[in-house]
Amino acid sequence: MDVMTAILTRRSEHFLADPAPSDDELTYLLRGAATAPDHGTLKPWRWILLRGKDRVVLGDCLADEHPGQASDRMAARMLSAPLLAVLVFAPRPDAKVPEWEQLAATSSMTHSLMLLLHARGYGSIWRTGRLAESTAACALLRIDPAESLLGGLWIGTPDAAKERPRRPLEDVSHRISVFRATGQTAVEHVSHAV
Repeated sequence: MDVMTAILTRRSEHFLADPAPSDDELTYLLRGAATAPDHGTLKPWRWILLRGKDRVVLGDCLADEHPGQASDRMAARMLSAPLLAVLVFAPRPDAKVPEWEQLAATSSMTHSLMLLLHARGYGSIWRTGRLAESTAACALLRIDPAESLLGGLWIGTPDAAKERPRRPLEDVSHRISVFRATGQTAVEHVSHAV
């Protein structure tokens, strides 16, 4: 699958079944995703993989933290894919690279991973929500106070029968301008239509 096809056909998949990539296969794909733009090559992230009953433990943890009608849905959501890869942002405060750039690098790597998974026939969805805000999940997963949860990727195999048409290429020309210096002090921004 070429890159443009992967970009235009990837979807956030809500219903995922077995198989999911093995730990070795996911590690291989992460090696590729880790080549995403990363100022200083800091790799300010790590992943925690949960399968089987470990997803139930995390779901129960979130449900206990937020009792009520939504708690059952939260617990069930942890089981909506055979692999849950929790994304941990681990910024490097000692680096010269600002934290926002480290977060951008983490997001770039995650999107690259989603494209690589899609190109291999897997599906994924990046969810944040309660998982990203949970102090109980941080304690359960032993997240360092200097780190933060950015949610997780639910990963598995999407329903092959579901139609996934290519996304149309939208007109983004109104979001592009060309800078031209017109003298010592004047600056002109020219709208650029493609």
